[in-house]
Amino acid sequence: MSAPTPADVPVRRIDRILSFVALGLLVLAVVCFFTIIIGTALHVDQTAPVWGVLFWITAAAPVIAFGCILAVLLTSFVRKSRANKVHGGEADRRAR
Repeated sequence: MSAPTPADVPVRRIDRILSFVALGLLVLAVVCFFTIIIGTALHVDQTAPVWGVLFWITAAAPVIAFGCILAVLLTSFVRKSRANKVHGGEADRRAR
């Protein structure tokens, strides 16, 4: 069994915002990708500027989403580390 942990640290608003932004960017990238695929299959003239924008969204959105996920992970690790320091490692002492 694992040692009991201190009270769960509440999730901050910025973490939720970053998580939903990452999810939204990934969904947008997938939609743009399929739009390009369908446009290519239908032999649409892809010289219009909108196709360039769709391409760059498809290329850049997953990278930005990955950065958002990393930011959420880092802030979560820092927050939990600070919470453990405040409680003085009570869970570690109980486990021994």
